[in-house]
Amino acid sequence: MSVRLLASAAALALSAGAAAADFNLTVLHTNDFHARFEPISKYDSGCSPDSNAEGKCFGGSARLVTAVEAARARAENSILVDGGDQFQGTLFYTYYKGKLAAEMMNKLGYDGMTVGNHEFDDGPEVLRGFMDAVNFPVLMSNADVSQEPLLAGKLAKSTVIERGGEKIGMIGLTPQDTDELASPGPNVIFTDPSQAVQGEVDKLTAEGVNKIIVLSHSGYVVDQQVAANTTGVDVIVGGHSNTYLSNTSDRAEGAYPTMVGGTAIVSAYAYGKFLGELNVTFNDAGEIVSATGEPIIMDAAVTEDEATKARITEAAAPLDEIRNKVVASAAEAINGERGDCRVKECQMGNLVADAMLARVADQGIDIAIANSGGLRASIDAGDVTMGEVLTVLPFQNTLSTFQIKGSTLVEALENGVSQIEEVKGRFPQVAGMTFTVDVSAEVGSRISDVMVGGAPVDLDKVYGAVSNNYVRNGGDGYKMFRGAMNAYDFGPDLADVTAEYLAENAPYTPYVDGRIKMK
Repeated sequence: MSVRLLASAAALALSAGAAAADFNLTVLHTNDFHARFEPISKYDSGCSPDSNAEGKCFGGSARLVTAVEAARARAENSILVDGGDQFQGTLFYTYYKGKLAAEMMNKLGYDGMTVGNHEFDDGPEVLRGFMDAVNFPVLMSNADVSQEPLLAGKLAKSTVIERGGEKIGMIGLTPQDTDELASPGPNVIFTDPSQAVQGEVDKLTAEGVNKIIVLSHSGYVVDQQVAANTTGVDVIVGGHSNTYLSNTSDRAEGAYPTMVGGTAIVSAYAYGKFLGELNVTFNDAGEIVSATGEPIIMDAAVTEDEATKARITEAAAPLDEIRNKVVASAAEAINGERGDCRVKECQMGNLVADAMLARVADQGIDIAIANSGGLRASIDAGDVTMGEVLTVLPFQNTLSTFQIKGSTLVEALENGVSQIEEVKGRFPQVAGMTFTVDVSAEVGSRISDVMVGGAPVDLDKVYGAVSNNYVRNGGDGYKMFRGAMNAYDFGPDLADVTAEYLAENAPYTPYVDGRIKMK
């Protein structure tokens, strides 16, 4: 326990009168929802109605409605807040942009939200439309929006709400590199998070507010830095890094809450899979006396609200139009057969890897690696629909960029071919590089002749890489990527990237070019 917390507890123990001034607040929170209005699978992708009926699905707006109502009922005072990135991730966003998010958040009764980087994916205009539609404040402290007409005078840095007769200050925070991650336009200037937060804390404190919550879409590491570099922040509700904090799970990245000094940091993973529930007791000086809680998993034990479920079903109906939308054309059938793509270079693998690399090549990325297990179908010749692309790439994976040494790249390739006899999905489809596989060699020594950009791989050189978030986080045995440098896992949806690449190269002619040689 921090010195501040110990001092607060000691002061309360010595003064019976202080106990009467205690203020209990339950902070309910979500983050990185990414348009997952329908239930999701354990892999965070779509979950069929049959699987949902069998109790195999998680999340969805209908479960959140039930869970929030129950949490409010057991709380003395409560607020519901969001750590950003409601936008992007499913066809619901593609079709409705921010409109359905606004409707569902209003229904849930949110009290505040910070701007995530994906809220800028379609520029200030879509963000402004969302802000006009919601009946709670959307906040962002670390940016100058005064020169952006759509946001100036509308997007506040902080706000004050009241619960139980007490004032609660809320401050928004977004990634400082949002201009590189999204499309905020040239008129929004992002600034240092700690300085921005401290400026708003000082302002709120001067107004007599001593209970302050930061809604931060800046990631777990930055949240800890902000807590350490500022004074007066009581709670940070995190987002951006999809961090799961828990006191009971061995998969958690830290304790819930993570205490840095007197600041309690919480985060509830992503995609509506959990509802965060932090119970905070403040003394009359606005200091935290206790902070306890745990994210609540939105599994089958949480009943779906029937009215909300019906509304989401209604909203899903027009998505069939998108699934049938022609996005490109193929000059020939594009082979994505499992028996080919999981043992050798294949046409679909080249398409997806090329699309990934083309999307981020201007960011200093040299190579692309796609796991063949993520390629689930072929595409016929002729018109290509979005539904066909989504059948090939159904997992709602996002582009992940990162940096690795050449030695790590070779280790990754060895993993990729380590189970080729079993036709496993870890087989790597690549772009920007070539290599040779000796299937007869022992596992761990099958890769040779690795070339990047036409030059032999340098084991000590750092290369920019792109893959999907599943692989980057260790899926299909790619654990060596977990420690990658400058990793960012929340780029655009891989299906969207591939569809756009097909459109730009229509009619697309599939090919193999010997980038993977088999001995």
